[in-house]
Amino acid sequence: MTSKWEAMKDIAQRDLEALKKAETSYGDSWKRRGGVGAFMMLARKFDRIEHQSEKHGWDIFEAGEAFKGEAGLLDDIRDLRRYLLLCEQHILDQSNPETIHDMLNTTILEESQHDDNS
Repeated sequence: MTSKWEAMKDIAQRDLEALKKAETSYGDSWKRRGGVGAFMMLARKFDRIEHQSEKHGWDIFEAGEAFKGEAGLLDDIRDLRRYLLLCEQHILDQSNPETIHDMLNTTILEESQHDDNS
């Protein structure tokens, strides 16, 4: 039986593979219109998730069952997560190496403290 952490690792790996494949076809088109365009791309994906969830009393799990398939809720969730990864990576690339090091260390420390308090 696969743990939820292994399952999430598989999801993340599939995200990376899908992003690599998309980049060969589309390049960096997601950021062609700058930061405002990238934000609007994220907003449109969330709008689709919101629209589908609203139809089910904001129950995203119920909406996920109702809206299946290639254009379903899960597809929009995947797209949003992948676009968020692209945005995070772009922002980190724009930062100086010390800032990235500090951010990553802070995140690791915060996660460690959270785990200790759980």
